[in-house]
Amino acid sequence: MSEGFDLRCYAYLDRMQPQFAAFVGTITQGDLSTEGMASLYIEMAPGNEVFRVVDIAVKATRARPGAQVVEREFGMFEIHHPEQAEVQEAGNIVLQRLGLRAEDRLRPQVVSTQVITNVDPYQAQLLNRFRRGAMLIPGQTLLVMEAAPAAYITYACNEAEKAASINVIHFSGVGRFGRMWLSGSEAEILTARDAAAQALGSLEGRRGS
Repeated sequence: MSEGFDLRCYAYLDRMQPQFAAFVGTITQGDLSTEGMASLYIEMAPGNEVFRVVDIAVKATRARPGAQVVEREFGMFEIHHPEQAEVQEAGNIVLQRLGLRAEDRLRPQVVSTQVITNVDPYQAQLLNRFRRGAMLIPGQTLLVMEAAPAAYITYACNEAEKAASINVIHFSGVGRFGRMWLSGSEAEILTARDAAAQALGSLEGRRGS
């Protein structure tokens, strides 16, 4: 393991949900994933380490890379495969090569949560200008959740879709914070919010400074 390496996020998704997988397909620059596949998101610092770690993962298993992103501070990548065992093995091999355990990751934190009922038509139009998922319809309830480290928002979004009948408007898991925008009825949005928060809270890890 390189000196100063920091495992910021290690998030295993056992089964990509339909909307989550469809949304990922609109933004990925690598191998396309589909509903039902297992997926693993890893975020690290320094960012350039991502190239070495992706190489380890894809050489050792049949898992395929969907994303490989290096930005100002951190690096993030995603791998997936129809068989859960392939993704789990890829993750185990990466951890072994780095001399780490999954619990050495940073523990995710919900930084902020906003529930906005009866969304105004003008607000909906503003959000629809940048979304890559479903349209936000005026009158719906909107959930905006922010998490850190950023890549954990993918896990939160997938778990929210498992728990509630919602629409995935957009999510972004790169940078200092991850954010997701979900819409639906107020009751479903509250269920999605609680499921996402509970999912993130269930992940063990070290506390950030």
